[in-house]
Amino acid sequence: MANIALRSLDLTVQAGEIFGFLGPNGAGKTTAISVMSTLLRPTAGRVEICGLDAFRNIRQVRSLIGVVPQDIALFDTLTASENLAYFGRLYGLGGDDLAEAVRSALDVTGLAERSNNTVGTFSGGMKRRINLAAGILHRPQLLFLDEPTVGIDAQSRNKIMENLLWLKEQGTTMIYTTHYMEEVQRLCSRLAIIDEGQIIAKDETGNLLAQHPDCGDLGELFLKLTGHRLRD
Repeated sequence: MANIALRSLDLTVQAGEIFGFLGPNGAGKTTAISVMSTLLRPTAGRVEICGLDAFRNIRQVRSLIGVVPQDIALFDTLTASENLAYFGRLYGLGGDDLAEAVRSALDVTGLAERSNNTVGTFSGGMKRRINLAAGILHRPQLLFLDEPTVGIDAQSRNKIMENLLWLKEQGTTMIYTTHYMEEVQRLCSRLAIIDEGQIIAKDETGNLLAQHPDCGDLGELFLKLTGHRLRD
């Protein structure tokens, strides 16, 4: 019998919010993001983005969204500017528009001074920041972020958090997955927790904590709802 990765997943994300999407390893987060970003077609159900049926209007929807994957999606032998120019052309940018998009993305992520350095020489935190830059080049209305700060130092994490809050101020909607609960409390007004392919909790972050007064923070609440069993 085939395994069902997601069961009755129902999410509504409001324009201009950062929505936390949490779960243990193997819970279905990456599968859900792959479906919502049109990379994986579901066997049932529908995805609507900005009023459009995502799988009936794939090209139009893809122009409205950006994806920052968990893995670094960059070419080590190209410079930061060359990487961004490459991805910008995939988004359909060119000429002055492309040059401005690359300049702006480098400025936002604090990498303007390293624009001509090859990505292979970057630290882990710098690679995470240029990975974010590639996802926002075309100024998407909806941005998917799959653990964008994993494995980096505190300074780079803080810079990325500042970047995301700035993007929110500019009106970008985000769906954010992470294992760092303090990031969720800092960034996300609402969140959902998924386990074994199903949503087990969904509400405003403050409301969820208020519903479980025995939990001192979101990390304790997460463990209460998902259990202490290791998920390797």
